[in-house]
Amino acid sequence: MKQILAIQRDPTLSDAEKAVKRQALMSGKWASPATGGEEQKEETKSEPENELAGTLQCSICHELCNRPVTAICQHNFCLKCFQDHINKSKKKCCPTCRTEFSAKFCANPRINTALAVAIRAFKIGAPVNSNKPFERIKDSDRPDEAFTTDRAVRAGRANAASGRIMVSIPNDHFGPIPASADPRGTGIKVGEWWKDRLDCRQWGAHFPHVAGIAGQSNAGAQSVVLSGGYEDDRDEGEWFLYTGSGGRDLSGNKRTNKVQSFDQTFENMNKALKLSCLKGLPVRVVRSFKEKRSAYAPSDDTPVRYDGVYRIVRCWRKPGTQGPLVCRYLFVRCDNEPAPWSSEDTGDRPSAGAQLPAEALEEMKLADRGQVFSMCDKPWWGWLADKEEWGWTKPPPESQHRPAGESSGPKTARKRLSEQEKALREFACGICKKTVVNPVSTPCGHNFCKSCLDERFAGVADEIAGGGSAVGVRSMRARKQLKPCPVCATDLMEFLRSAQVNRDMAEVVRKLQESVRQAKADAEAAAAADGEEAGGDKAEEEEQDESEADKPEEESTEAESAQAEEALNAAPLAGPDSTDSALVAHQMETSAQASPAKGPNRGDATSRCPPETKALIEEFSDFDAGLIEALLEQEDGDVAAVKYALRKMRAQVEAEAKKRQKQTQLTSGDKATAVNGQARAKRARNA
Repeated sequence: MKQILAIQRDPTLSDAEKAVKRQALMSGKWASPATGGEEQKEETKSEPENELAGTLQCSICHELCNRPVTAICQHNFCLKCFQDHINKSKKKCCPTCRTEFSAKFCANPRINTALAVAIRAFKIGAPVNSNKPFERIKDSDRPDEAFTTDRAVRAGRANAASGRIMVSIPNDHFGPIPASADPRGTGIKVGEWWKDRLDCRQWGAHFPHVAGIAGQSNAGAQSVVLSGGYEDDRDEGEWFLYTGSGGRDLSGNKRTNKVQSFDQTFENMNKALKLSCLKGLPVRVVRSFKEKRSAYAPSDDTPVRYDGVYRIVRCWRKPGTQGPLVCRYLFVRCDNEPAPWSSEDTGDRPSAGAQLPAEALEEMKLADRGQVFSMCDKPWWGWLADKEEWGWTKPPPESQHRPAGESSGPKTARKRLSEQEKALREFACGICKKTVVNPVSTPCGHNFCKSCLDERFAGVADEIAGGGSAVGVRSMRARKQLKPCPVCATDLMEFLRSAQVNRDMAEVVRKLQESVRQAKADAEAAAAADGEEAGGDKAEEEEQDESEADKPEEESTEAESAQAEEALNAAPLAGPDSTDSALVAHQMETSAQASPAKGPNRGDATSRCPPETKALIEEFSDFDAGLIEALLEQEDGDVAAVKYALRKMRAQVEAEAKKRQKQTQLTSGDKATAVNGQARAKRARNA
């Protein structure tokens, strides 16, 4: 009791902190060691969690809500905390305001997905805390050789950590390593060797010390290693046939598996190799002494050797030796330095009318569905006739990695802005389709503006008197008037009697709006720093001509907003078809923001769209093309997500149509019942 009084008298603690300490004291946590306790837990909280802790705080555990549930009294709880409270309490009521919960709500509480999305949006970019604390060593502080730490399970280099990276190139650098990136001032020469893959990594020839392919599916592959991992590989020095990755069961703790159990596909690293093939990008090739079937593999004295730059001229899929399909790549050498096995003093030279190897042509005849992908006519890495050497015919691809401490760039800033805006759209009112003002969360899990909900049911009484007006006919007792939810038709009559504004949700909406404004400013600053236009996507191909019909978004914002506002004002706030009208108006508003050029120019705009966009426009012809393009841009080209959103919108419209039809039938039935009652009353008077 003295400890509780001491907590209550402590002026440095807030009410929430006092409640947490009282709960810890009553549950016996006061006897636990101080190390690693609440103070350490508070320190490990991320900044977004601290920002939302006072807003979306569970009324039971006083922590940030996990799977938030909003009660009819507008207090928020964790789903597990709410279920435990209901199961343990005799009286089903809110622990904060003592509002009683209905049996239906207690049996099936709904997670407030809008709050869950908001919490997730605030956590974007926050560092993930590891369960096991460890110290990350900076590259500049690492030794020159690979080393082992106390965390190593096995001796030797099996669990060794990489030494310092010697070269000053990013992990996604294409082509040879120049002298400017080498501290020795020579660059990585053909024939240079290392004792293992860890040392090879330090000098940038091939960064992954286990994986055989280094690359990114959206950029291409930078390097590969020939180490005898696949029996389908064939090495002929100046050219070789390389097998892609995948197709093997590595579940559990398996590091390798020689059995090919399923087909390989052009995904992940295989897609990176395919992209390098299509663009004609240079790929560094490293050979390992573990390749025992090749005459060009290094000996045990030079275990890992750099053999120069190759290009992938063809790629395809064919049945492998074990049966399942494998991805195959034809590499051809194109380096300015002579190969380690060559007796010539010059590098590779392009020969006029050179034919592909006969072995590769035979394999291509077995390609799956006859699909063989070829290198483009103007490869990025080609022969420069004026200099008589191999080099870049186009500017090399820019690195996607940034040094530590630099800005994450406009792409990351735009992604954060997109996530924040997506979270803000989750708080759209189910009636006016705008961001909620003085939000109210219904028991069915939908959010509305308090004013919109009041105006919707302004003329609807809670009860209506029944019965006829005939003399001598007994009146029916009062009948409860249904007040269906504008979205799902759940009866809200009992809820609306004491509906209150959800202050926590209003605060979250306010913080989201501030975060969106800040994210826009960050995106503009990052774009300005990179020489881009704020909010614009950088084109992958400079040859694509922009349409003259496309206008800057800023020039037409006012006219589009006025048009959308007129559409929203035209939709009635009450009546059976108000939700349908608001939904159509919302689609009009989104379309206006996404596509200024529409109407008769739809066919021309469609002809300029990518194939995925054309297919979506044809499949969902009842939606505006501009809306579909805006959704694709918002979802970063995710066709499946856009299809889901469009199908959901179509289903909502169909549901509203069925609802109107049902209400029409009920209205006609009530009229028929009234006519029959009047007829019976008339017959009774005549009798």
